[in-house]
Amino acid sequence: MTTGLTQAMNPSSLGKLIGAVILILVLVIAASQSTYVVEPGTRGVLVTLGKVSPAPLTEGFGTKSPFISHVQTVVIRQQTRDLPAECYSSDLQQVNIQLRVLFRIPEGSVVKIYQDYAGDPFDSLVAPRVQEALKEVTAMQSAEQIVKKREEIKTHALASTRDKLKTLLTIEDIVLENITLSKELETAIESKMVQEQEAAKARFTQLKSQIEADTAIIKAKGEAEAIRIRGEALRDTPGLIQLQIVEKWDGRAPLVIGGGAGGENAGTNFILPLNTLPAAPVGVTPAARH
Repeated sequence: MTTGLTQAMNPSSLGKLIGAVILILVLVIAASQSTYVVEPGTRGVLVTLGKVSPAPLTEGFGTKSPFISHVQTVVIRQQTRDLPAECYSSDLQQVNIQLRVLFRIPEGSVVKIYQDYAGDPFDSLVAPRVQEALKEVTAMQSAEQIVKKREEIKTHALASTRDKLKTLLTIEDIVLENITLSKELETAIESKMVQEQEAAKARFTQLKSQIEADTAIIKAKGEAEAIRIRGEALRDTPGLIQLQIVEKWDGRAPLVIGGGAGGENAGTNFILPLNTLPAAPVGVTPAARH
């Protein structure tokens, strides 16, 4: 029976069978090569026989020419990359800065970046511009000011980077994570800051003492002026003393002590309030005590 089957499979039939199998494989491969899928957050660049399509492919499923076309994926979502930068200050001190760069590729730049720039867009475009901008900014500040004004350094570097890249790439933000100086420079800056704090404390103490002295002088002048005004008032208005005595009288008859018996001008009369005298025994009046 095997011999009969072998005889039935003549060379012509075998060739047709192999051709059919090859055709099916080609069709399967062609079908797989004629479709593409662009993932969310990315765009596709269609290249046909070395020619780039001017419009990027959007997210989703699509078809293309099999075997002669391929799709290159470009990420357009925001990306975050770390970047070290070695800079020099205006006083020629080395400053090492660790950055974090947030960037993204605009949809309108997808095809241009693929055509004109090789490699990773961050390595070829973003990193060199950020480092260049940061070196330009730090070169205008001393090492001490770079540490103190890190937010200002970041703002200027970000603006400069955006100006260099124009609309080709979008730099969302630059974060200065760490600024490192030499040990000697850090010690010198710390010592200077301590001296400035001590000087500020001394100025505050001196200012406080001056204010207290000025306050005492003003208070003394005020008291002297008050005494002078009261003296003038008593001199110009003799009856003012009697008026003050009446205003402060508590309603009890005062005790009058005469200076002698020679009449009204023989001595000086003293008016004492009765409440200053010691308490009289029961049955004895104040007049009886004198």
